[in-house]
Amino acid sequence: ADNSGGAIFSAIIYFVLLLGTLVVPALSGNAINGDRDAGTLATTQVTLVTTWQLILGKFLAAWVTALAFLAAAIPFLIYAALDGGISGTAILVSVLVLALELAVVAAIGVGLSGILSRPLFSVAVTYLAVAALSVGTLIAFTLGGLAVQSDVRSTTSYATSYSSTGQPEQCGPPQTTSYPVPRFDYFWGVLVANPYVLLADAVPTAYDDYGYPTDLFGNIKLGVRQAQLAPELEQRYNECEQYIAPDMETSREIIDRTTPAWFVGVIIHLILAVGALVGAWARTSTPAGQLSRGSRIA
Repeated sequence: ADNSGGAIFSAIIYFVLLLGTLVVPALSGNAINGDRDAGTLATTQVTLVTTWQLILGKFLAAWVTALAFLAAAIPFLIYAALDGGISGTAILVSVLVLALELAVVAAIGVGLSGILSRPLFSVAVTYLAVAALSVGTLIAFTLGGLAVQSDVRSTTSYATSYSSTGQPEQCGPPQTTSYPVPRFDYFWGVLVANPYVLLADAVPTAYDDYGYPTDLFGNIKLGVRQAQLAPELEQRYNECEQYIAPDMETSREIIDRTTPAWFVGVIIHLILAVGALVGAWARTSTPAGQLSRGSRIA
């Protein structure tokens, strides 16, 4: 079966997410403190507009602008969907999660623009927050797994004599060796906060006839799920005994028996987004309490 549609669809969704995380911080990171610097924030605050209405309006404006990238990609998404290889459920879930992630980035940017007084600084911090979720989680996962290692104990017995047919008859004493392996299974939880991993883990996986994922969502999900599996620390091999190779698990079997964690990432992102907006409300509400030295009021 031709599964190219699923691969194209997932690549477009990831491209839109990448564009959103690159552009939205610049649009939302100075939404509130930019008005304060321009002297228009105080003028708005003396109207009937409440602080929450002001903040939510800024957030919705940034989010709708971010959704314009998704709207622009709709023709390509429709083409990929019609090409086959992806289910209607996967299409719906991927678009909803993408919209949610764009909302989270917009909320963080607007929140930081209300918490921090300098527009340039708040934009930079928004980019750092997005980079920490997107790249920082990968770095923490990699460094953590490499820093914590366990020793694999391998016991091997080799044949010392063979029969006329070439079959081993007698084996020598077992030889034991050990070598370290990284323990990525201790740190895979860090990846649940990564928006790209979250998206892949949430979307239902499409498989080919051999049980392998057919799109980027499934391949990224498979990599994260494999990281959950602890390495086998005891290995034994005796050349004189009949060796039966263990059955290899398919990708579908690995994904089915490991733990989905995308909902934990959604909770973390929602906490960050709501916390940023609440912080912006506390700093923007009038009377303002205490503003940073040199902040412009009107």
